[in-house]
Amino acid sequence: MLTRKNLLLLGFICLKVALQYFLINPEYQLHRDEYLHLDQAHHLAWGYLSVPPVTSWVSYLIFLLGNGVFWVHFFPALFGALTLLVVWKTIETLGGNLYALVLGAVTILFSVLLRLNLLHQPNSLDVLLWTTLYFTLVKYIKSENPKWLYWAAVSFALGFLNKYNIAFLVVGLLPALLLSPQRRVFANKHLYFSLALALLLISPNLIWQYTHDFPVVTHMNELARTQLVNVQRTGFLKEQLLYFIGSIYVILAAFIAFFIYPPFTRYRIFFWAYVFTLGTFVYLRAKGYYAIGLYPIFIAFGSVYLEYLLQSGWRRYLRPLPLLLPVLIMIALIPVILPTESPAEIHRNAARYEALGLLRWEDGKNHDLPQDFADMLGWKELAHKVDSTNALVEGKGRTLVLCDNYGQAGAINFYSKNNDLHAISLNADYIDWIDLYTPIENLILIQDATDTDKGREREKPFFDRIRLTGEIENRFAREQGTRIYLLENAKVDVNKILRQEVYNKKHGKD
Repeated sequence: MLTRKNLLLLGFICLKVALQYFLINPEYQLHRDEYLHLDQAHHLAWGYLSVPPVTSWVSYLIFLLGNGVFWVHFFPALFGALTLLVVWKTIETLGGNLYALVLGAVTILFSVLLRLNLLHQPNSLDVLLWTTLYFTLVKYIKSENPKWLYWAAVSFALGFLNKYNIAFLVVGLLPALLLSPQRRVFANKHLYFSLALALLLISPNLIWQYTHDFPVVTHMNELARTQLVNVQRTGFLKEQLLYFIGSIYVILAAFIAFFIYPPFTRYRIFFWAYVFTLGTFVYLRAKGYYAIGLYPIFIAFGSVYLEYLLQSGWRRYLRPLPLLLPVLIMIALIPVILPTESPAEIHRNAARYEALGLLRWEDGKNHDLPQDFADMLGWKELAHKVDSTNALVEGKGRTLVLCDNYGQAGAINFYSKNNDLHAISLNADYIDWIDLYTPIENLILIQDATDTDKGREREKPFFDRIRLTGEIENRFAREQGTRIYLLENAKVDVNKILRQEVYNKKHGKD
């Protein structure tokens, strides 16, 4: 039965999904990470060098649905809508009425999730599953029904198989449990049965990690060395304020309520879990967005508490204000945090992006565009020029496209009009997907602009002819200057060289 509450919920869900399509300028293409994830659909496994397996399952669904851009955008939008749904259900569990429900929905809708839910990456589902796991704990604390421990185990396992980041939720939750009256859960046998269930569900990935020498450790070490070292701890904390800047008062209201609002004191564990998890992220110099999953549950608590504060007397006249502020502030921020403006417009208005730190990339330097936006340009141009280069091949035999990075390989495979052309890379997951034994006659080589061997002196002894056929010209693309070479008529066994390169990469040799 469609009650007024259910109609409102359906309206918010539809609006959430629709906004994710309208808030992106058509000049942008998919993000470099999305191309890698889409290619995982053709190499299903229980693990990857870059991510756990769930993203590949979503990619396979996208493939079955036609592999169109519409479906690439649909699933992160869906996960964002489901996050809104879980917050709604949490508010109902906490006793919130219509005002609290609408406030929670508005707060989730007009937040950083508008940007996060644009891309087919593990992050959207990660936030959903953090929120779902916290929701199961709310249900358990309220009812002490052991079934919620099992649902918590399932939520954690799915989250772990989506992104290992959810382990930090547990890192913060354990000491919080020990410091609260809820520590009696450790005497509940169902806790250990649910932990066994979680371990069983994630075991295929753990086995995969073991049989592949735990690439997650290598990946994290590389991430720490090349990216996290550039993360400033103060910058991380500033970003936390920006994610829900239009409704930060809702989150602060939750923090206060845990200590002064009697119905919420038994949920104080969530505050301490937040402190411990955030502290861990700060200590490890994590990227700011890793912590976004912490906040939706506090929006539920804060919405209920604000409804209580504004229910009577003169304060009831203030009720519209908390609803309007997130909308008004997000309307002002949308042109800055979402790719609604063209690259040229962003470049003309660079000062406002720089003021918010949005032009700072992983390398710690400022650039013309936010990094995510620059990573959404130049890919169709690359694929078109690779197809044109392939048309120049005069000899017979197999032509391999060898790329400098995973974004190039994935984009070529996604946009190329030539079904016989397959791009690979010695970067990321592609290193496990290379056919190392079918003879290679010709090579289309994609080289990053930073490569200094413009004359291809390294490859000249191995091919009869080498020529530069094009480069990426889009000045705003991160791939600007990427060069495309055609190497024809191999004089050596290219596969043997590739096998050695793969071995060197996997064993950390130059």
